Amino acid sequence: MKNIKKQREKYPSLSQKVIEQSGIILEILDARFISRTRNIDFEEMIKKKGKKIIYVLNKADLIEKEKTNSEELEKIIPYEFVSCKKREGIKKLRDRIKAEAKKINSSDRITVGVIGYPNTGKSSVINLLSGKSSAGTGADAGFTKGIQKIKLAKNIILMDTPGVIPEKEYSNVKKELITKHTIVGGRSYSQVKEPEMIVAGIMVEFPGILEKYYKIDEEGDSEKLIKEIGSKKGFLKKGGVVDEDKSSRFILKEWQEGKIKAYDL
Repeated sequence: MKNIKKQREKYPSLSQKVIEQSGIILEILDARFISRTRNIDFEEMIKKKGKKIIYVLNKADLIEKEKTNSEELEKIIPYEFVSCKKREGIKKLRDRIKAEAKKINSSDRITVGVIGYPNTGKSSVINLLSGKSSAGTGADAGFTKGIQKIKLAKNIILMDTPGVIPEKEYSNVKKELITKHTIVGGRSYSQVKEPEMIVAGIMVEFPGILEKYYKIDEEGDSEKLIKEIGSKKGFLKKGGVVDEDKSSRFILKEWQEGKIKAYDL
């Protein structure tokens, strides 16, 4: 709880500092949840300061691009689809960054700030852009702890920041917000309280998806689904009772890792 509180107080200010110091900003979004992983407050700040923003749609291997909502894409021009897992789209993104840097017409070093929700893959994008494992990566949301600077080209520096959930959306008590952020990976499956509640939320918002993936005929009944998966996986307490917490976290882990498709593509 203390770490979460510190993140809320410290991380947004770090991102604001990066925006101030950067000529170009990359906002890393989850290609599955474009609108949900946008930070509108930061976007407005970037535009007011006259900075250039490029939207990077990461985890593109988990979607079919041609089925992406065109209205969402029209709101985030310019954008590039990227898959860190399959190492796709990185060259196009690198070329776009260099082209935008030339437009700034500065002989000085250009700083490219990288912002985004926790667990959208900011550090992975930076590592592929730079060709080095310079930025630390981790499975848990909020792995990056401070500002990291990585060289992209002779006069271009990438600046990584910790992932930030928009201030007005941050909550440790509102179930709908906690569920929303866990669904998009902004809160790690290993850190949230009441994971059973979040599994239930997924089943309401994405009906039939979990049931289809796990081949379980318990449509809409999260309690039965959690217990059945726990029984199958051997997540049991003393007396043979299913460990519902462990079973729920297992489901959320597979969801956040992209093993379960959010939409039946």
